[in-house]
Amino acid sequence: MAPILEAQNLSKKYSGVLAVEDISFSIRAGQIVGVLGPNGSGKSTTVKMITGLVEPTRGTVLFHGDPIGRELSAFKSAMGYVPEQPDLYGFMTGWEYLDLVATLRGLGRRQFREKATAMLEGFTLFASRNVPIGSYSKGMRQRIVVIAALMHDPELLVLDEPFSGLDVTSAAVLRNVIARLSASGTAVFFSSPVLEQADKLCTHLVLLKRGKVVGSGTMDEVKASFSGLGLEAGFMQLTEQTDADRIAQDIVSSVRAPSG
Repeated sequence: MAPILEAQNLSKKYSGVLAVEDISFSIRAGQIVGVLGPNGSGKSTTVKMITGLVEPTRGTVLFHGDPIGRELSAFKSAMGYVPEQPDLYGFMTGWEYLDLVATLRGLGRRQFREKATAMLEGFTLFASRNVPIGSYSKGMRQRIVVIAALMHDPELLVLDEPFSGLDVTSAAVLRNVIARLSASGTAVFFSSPVLEQADKLCTHLVLLKRGKVVGSGTMDEVKASFSGLGLEAGFMQLTEQTDADRIAQDIVSSVRAPSG
């Protein structure tokens, strides 16, 4: 099966500083590819390059075998994107914002009303649909952005920390939505610092450290490379080189040290 999206040797410099170096991976229909790494590892830069928001210094992003810059508008029409920090129009209501997105995506009026109503109800936002987004909580704003990304049934879904601010129920619903979309053929790229979410969702992993790939493969292949360690312990060892248990013990010893 040919990849829907392919990153080939992506590198990016900011003011001469190399943020990402020689990153390659591919996403096929039905796969959920997760990129994990500590802060500063290049996750956000990678997301921005594959969505066409930032041009790589070197390398290419391909969509169905063609560089995304060749038909950028067509690529973006086929993609649903949930950014890490979405910019929303606070003066608009949730319904008005989704109406705007639907218009830009070319959805018909009836199709928009049916989809928006169903998803607002599913994400428990229907009662707040006519309330200005500026008064929404972080979790409510996140759910609106997710709905906006899904309304046109994208072929490729790019999720940058999509569970940020969500309560337990909303996170569970979104996790199941992603899994069901993947099972029906949607290609998903998923960036998150939360290992538990990646472990539950992803079929493939790309592990980053200081802008470079230090591990990749199917979930089973990556876990096998940790030599018996669990995902969290293996991830820490490979990307952070930090002994979290020892550091925790040092902190507790400091807390329990006698005063005076």
